[in-house]
Amino acid sequence: MNSMTWKKLSPEDYVVSRWSGGTTTQVAIAPEGAVYADRYFLWRVSSASVELEESEFTPLPDYWRWISTLEGEMRLSHNGALPVLLAPYEVHQFDGGAATRSWGRCTDYNLMLRKGEARGLLRPVCLAAGDSTEIAFESAESSAFPQATLLLFCGAGTAAVTIAGEEVRLEERTSLLVRDAFPCHLQALALEDAALLIAEMQTR
Repeated sequence: MNSMTWKKLSPEDYVVSRWSGGTTTQVAIAPEGAVYADRYFLWRVSSASVELEESEFTPLPDYWRWISTLEGEMRLSHNGALPVLLAPYEVHQFDGGAATRSWGRCTDYNLMLRKGEARGLLRPVCLAAGDSTEIAFESAESSAFPQATLLLFCGAGTAAVTIAGEEVRLEERTSLLVRDAFPCHLQALALEDAALLIAEMQTR
């Protein structure tokens, strides 16, 4: 029996804190109630404003990271390697333990996954007004990682998402959190030009 549940999240549900380079907005974390500062969580989805032209990322050796930008461009260098340029809604993944430096003022979007206990990915879905697409898990179902969560974040525009016959309207900076998301087949319709970021999380 499918026990899938879902909840719409708005900015009032997010947790905002300061960091050395700006502010961080925590969209969701698992387990629910975990504290980022304790450095023990299974996964975390957040968005940060980067107000400095150059900054250093906090080392997170226990985590694998995915990152994109919502506004502005960012250049990232890991362990002194040549920088990678990220434009809005381009996605990059890297080891959280790498010495990472960034350049560029922007608003970024992050997925952190605890190594060995969680896996997943982050991907963009950009739609012109009136276009629609099916959204489903791209990762395979796994008995080793049986808990599946899907998080749709609307970075720009407005989209109507149909889930189990119900419609959820996602405005800019709102999210749809889907738990027990296997099987999960959603339909997203752009009511205006819309850009979504889809985070998939699977945990033990």
